[in-house]
Amino acid sequence: MADFRPKARRPRGFVDRRGRDLAAERAIVDAVLKVYEAWGFERLETSAFEYADALGKFLPDQDRPNEGVFALQDDDEQWMALRYDLTAPLARFVAENFDALPKPYRRCAAGPVWRNEKPGPGRFREFWQCDADTVGSASPAADAEMIAMACAALEAAGVKQGAYAIKINTRRVLNEILEVAGVVDPKQKLGVLRALDKFDRLGFAGVQLLLGPGRKDDSGDFTKGAGLSDAAIEQIMSYLVRGSAQGRDSFLDMIGEVANVDDLRGISAVLKSLGIGDRQASFDLSIIRGLEYYTGAVFEAQLVGGDGASFGSVGGGGRYDDLVSRFKGQPIPATGFSVGVSRLAAALAAQRDAAAADPLVVVLPFDGAAIAQCFGYAAQLRGAGHRAEVYLGGSGPKAQLKYADKRDAVVAVIVGGDELAGRSVTLKNLRAGAELAARAADREAYEKGREDVQITVPEGEMIAHVRRMTAPV
Repeated sequence: MADFRPKARRPRGFVDRRGRDLAAERAIVDAVLKVYEAWGFERLETSAFEYADALGKFLPDQDRPNEGVFALQDDDEQWMALRYDLTAPLARFVAENFDALPKPYRRCAAGPVWRNEKPGPGRFREFWQCDADTVGSASPAADAEMIAMACAALEAAGVKQGAYAIKINTRRVLNEILEVAGVVDPKQKLGVLRALDKFDRLGFAGVQLLLGPGRKDDSGDFTKGAGLSDAAIEQIMSYLVRGSAQGRDSFLDMIGEVANVDDLRGISAVLKSLGIGDRQASFDLSIIRGLEYYTGAVFEAQLVGGDGASFGSVGGGGRYDDLVSRFKGQPIPATGFSVGVSRLAAALAAQRDAAAADPLVVVLPFDGAAIAQCFGYAAQLRGAGHRAEVYLGGSGPKAQLKYADKRDAVVAVIVGGDELAGRSVTLKNLRAGAELAARAADREAYEKGREDVQITVPEGEMIAHVRRMTAPV
């Protein structure tokens, strides 16, 4: 009987990440946590597992213990689950250590979270978050601090001012606007909130249909609408469109005619004192987020283009006053913000040229006797500030050059018998070689340009020539 060989396959919804991706995410985490700590937030690490009943609204059904989370039963028959986010563990920690903690308690954290949900494009079952939370303050200033700190964190992570926007809303003000429009039925309210939440994707016309009879998408599927009257739809859409086009002060004056905006005025005042302008943070009635989770102000960080068009959310948060209260049986207000590390890294990578990464130099021992000398050259290169490695496989010259290509190296330092004897190195500019091969019309043109691609120099001149070859183009 043949030995069983398992099929090498990766579970759906999970990803393998290599050096460049890991380095990008690590840089974001380090930059964001540095901002959080500079603002006075204390680092906290909690375990990957929590008891399932501590996960709040993510508590698994008794008949389906893995619904929404990855759960298992401990030897004492209690259900444990991998954490769904970093906030539920915080709520448990605060409740467990309530008397010993300063109030408000300011905490920051970073780490992976797991969600047992259907995976899709850009939607994974494991990803990193980087959070900051203030537990024990009901002040709008705590929400404003989160928003201002989110701006600082995004900029520290590499997002320039003008390339992001924090959109702010509050559930209480939205509810008052709906009541003025005559929307009082809970099911209708829920339908309106779900419709508004699609404003970025469907635009004015799509949301208008979802507020009314419903909408048929491109595939022909029909989504039933909230069934509002034309007058109610016109009133809601008027506030939505006019509000999103105005600065914070104008928005507050307009909405203040029909709703209590004291909390939003408090948020705006603190943002002004911190130098956060309308382009960085603005009010937007289409921001909904977590219908069952958030209890007050909500905010979402979006990457935007020069025309203000959104390229997607890379973080969000808001006020969640009920989460810690579940454990203590008393009101404990809380607010927080979370950076979606993996999503932000992917967005930044898409915006940057891959060549912006530190170029790699690979030292190739074409002659086996050159291996020790190759390590010496690699050490010299690293000492001069270059990323450098030595090829350690057993293949010949052609395969070694293919290896350097697969490593996305910019320069190959070749050390063969002739180089050893002459105390020299041959440098191949792989980036220039690829460009030459792409543009050369024929063999003659290629041979004429090779002198710019490959040269042999004394070993003492290696660093200077590598520096020139790896310089930004």
